[in-house]
Parts: sequence; structure tokens; C-alpha cells
Amino acid sequence: MQLGLIGLGRMGANMARRLAGGGHEVITWDRSATAVAALQAPGITGTTSIDDLIRKLEMPRAVWLMVPAGEPTEHTVNALADRMASGDIIIDGGNSHYKDDVRRAAALTTRGLHYVDAGTSGGVWGAERGYCLMVGGERDTVTRLVPIFRTLAPGQGSVAPTPELPSQTTASEGFLHCGPPGAGHFVKMIHNGIEYGLMQSYAEGFDILRNAASTALPADLRYDFDLPAIAELWRRGSVVSSWLLDLAARALALDPRLEQFEGHVPDSGEGRWTVAQAIDEDVPADVLTAALYARFRSRRDHTFAEKLLSALRAQFGGHAEHPK
Repeated sequence: MQLGLIGLGRMGANMARRLAGGGHEVITWDRSATAVAALQAPGITGTTSIDDLIRKLEMPRAVWLMVPAGEPTEHTVNALADRMASGDIIIDGGNSHYKDDVRRAAALTTRGLHYVDAGTSGGVWGAERGYCLMVGGERDTVTRLVPIFRTLAPGQGSVAPTPELPSQTTASEGFLHCGPPGAGHFVKMIHNGIEYGLMQSYAEGFDILRNAASTALPADLRYDFDLPAIAELWRRGSVVSSWLLDLAARALALDPRLEQFEGHVPDSGEGRWTVAQAIDEDVPADVLTAALYARFRSRRDHTFAEKLLSALRAQFGGHAEHPK
């Protein structure tokens, strides 16, 4: 299948590689000509502008956006809409707020265009591991894109499907049509809110382990724990094992004291949106809210827990501590 792809950052470039490796034809554009040139490979064609990208795509066209949420996405959607024709599809794979998706889908429908929101999880490891995709949009439109989703997703792999789950769902392949426009990014929003809570739990737990050696404790109740070894231990047979723990083990093995990290932990928006949604629904979300507030506090003074949070963000997403 042919797909246009705009945005060749950490995730976008890897997605293009995975798609091309899966036999798709990817037509790319990025505002950085250097990023476009660096990605030239079999199955990938770079372009010099949005107009050039549109000309190289066959109708009906589909263009996937991997650009920052907010104004960059809004500007790119509008630029595409002015150049595309009835039956074409715009896919937002970034982290837009779901209410923006609902608004965009309604506006594009009046022009005969289709809009799909694809919550995309996988970070910088997606080219190798695949991407978990949470998709919103009209069912017929999403069905047209299944070959793309199936290539990007990790597939079943060694993880057996839950026996009680209906066999017709694609969830066990790593992608799912979650509902109408906005549903994909709604699910991704909650996914990222949960991610905040999980990361905070690991960070605080390892901080307690580290401080078990404190001289403030009685001498016979002090323990000098090997944190990299404990993380490695918990990866095997433990109920707290997860990919995040795998990344924590890697980060601690590389830098046991996490000295390369300051502990300044940004938040990219989805955690705030999750807490706001919980308020709208009158749903208590104590852990997720506390995890968000812990990130706010990290920008004032830093603990080992915040250093581990920074290390985890660097591991799964390649995120810098002080993004510019």
C-alpha cells in the first residue's frame, strides 16, 4: 500500500523504515530537508514540499502525520485539506487531544475527506518492536488502512491471546479500532496517564531501596542493595515485571547511580488531560494525579526517584530532560 508520511522525527522516521520493510511505498516530507535526505532507502521516496508529496501520491490518498500536537498538527491538517480531494484520508498519529479530533473530523467530513486518529505507542523502539496502535475513525475508513496498521503493529509474537477474548478482535495483533473519531486518542490519553503512574511506582520503589543504606537508620537495619541486580531479578517471574521494568534494568545497568540525570521530569500533556477527564467524569484517580504532581515537583528539587523517571523517559522515548 502507498502512504504519505509527514514528520520524520524519532518515531516518524522509524515508522517509515518499518513500513518500507513490510513492502509498502512510503512518500515522506519533513520541514527539515536534512531529515528527508537522511531517510532515502528502497521503498521510501522523499519530497520537497507538501505539494510535492500530494503530487506523488495516487488517489485515493492517505497521509499519516507524526508532528507535535497542537498548532503544528492543526496547521498541517489544514494544509493537507486544502490540497486533498474527496475520499482521501488524513491520519493523525501524534498525541492530539481527542476533542480536537472530533472537531477536525466533523470539519473534514463536509469536504468529503476522512480523518483517523491513531494513538501510537512504542517510542524509539518501535522500528524493532512494533507500535501499539489505538485507532479512532469511521469503520470503513479504518478498514482501508488495516494493511498499514498490521505492518506497524508488533503482531501476536510470543504473547498468547487472552483465551476469553473474542477471536475476531485485532487487539492481539497490537492494533484496535477503538471507536469513532477521537476514540483512538482518548484511549492513548488514558494509556499515557497510566504510564505516568507505573513509572512513578517504579521510581519511588527503587528510591526506597537506595535509601535503605541511609545512616539515619539503625546500623543493623541498613541494607546496601544492588539496584541493577534487583531490577534484573524482578524481570523474571515477578508480578511487577513489564517492559518499563526492562528499561529500568537497562538504565540502572548502564548508570547505577543515574549520575547523568538531573531528575527534571517534563510532562507532555496526556497526563494532565487524563486527570482533567477524570474530573469531568467524577472518577477518582488518586495515583495518576499524584504521579502528575510528582513531575511538577521534580522541576524544583530532585530525588533519585526523579532521576529514574528521567532515565525511563530516555530509554523508551529518547526524551531529553530539558526539551527545547
